[in-house]
Amino acid sequence: MLHIKQLPVLSDNYVYLLHEEESGACAAVDPAEAGPVLAVLQEEGLTLTHILNTHHHGDHVGGNERLKEETNCTIVGPMADASRIPGIDVKVGEGEEFRLGKATAKVFDVPGHTRGHIAYWFESDKALFCGDTLFALGCGRLFEGTPRQMWKSLTALRDLPGDTLIYCAHEYTQTNACFALTVEPDNKILKEIAARVEIRRAKSLPTVPSLMADELAANPFLRADQEELQHAMGMKSTDPVEVFAEIRHRKDVF
Repeated sequence: MLHIKQLPVLSDNYVYLLHEEESGACAAVDPAEAGPVLAVLQEEGLTLTHILNTHHHGDHVGGNERLKEETNCTIVGPMADASRIPGIDVKVGEGEEFRLGKATAKVFDVPGHTRGHIAYWFESDKALFCGDTLFALGCGRLFEGTPRQMWKSLTALRDLPGDTLIYCAHEYTQTNACFALTVEPDNKILKEIAARVEIRRAKSLPTVPSLMADELAANPFLRADQEELQHAMGMKSTDPVEVFAEIRHRKDVF
């Protein structure tokens, strides 16, 4: 149902423009700035009807007010953090559905990076827009949440089908791959993915979206309860929250 256009902005952010062609509905996911979104809308003859925010950070909501002023779009964002989402009109939370024309997204509360972070899963399009909670081969820093919160959030997302495409908000994959290899240097799938990432980045090509099946096999932050990873960490039979916290600490100082 959705035509998804990826817009690189700032130094490493991605804004996603979602166009549901049957109804004409069009949404910008986490518009860091308005200019690039307005340019594409004009170029493609689209009318912005919605903004979908995942959390309050400036590199995700920076374009909200100008876009709303120029397009009269509706801003959708996390109920748990509505006071920090500029121009918010519709507040959504865990288990709710949001309709973008004929396309439907299920909303997940995924705190950890911030206290009020959400993700949008368009099941029919196999598309997950998860902001800064889950990255390709990584996850977001814990600015406002706890390791237990983030682990719960990540395990909720990893339960989605393996063919889910993960549209995260930053091009961090190359650095994440380098770190992941320090955690699991013998992970064959990780090594294969890291090699592909190197090739794409050498050509200045995006590594996002990634595939959930690949993340389950190679992303250390999703594997804190897996025997192979715990063995590699020297933390066999340890509470996964403790393992996750140690991985996150190592990445923070990497």
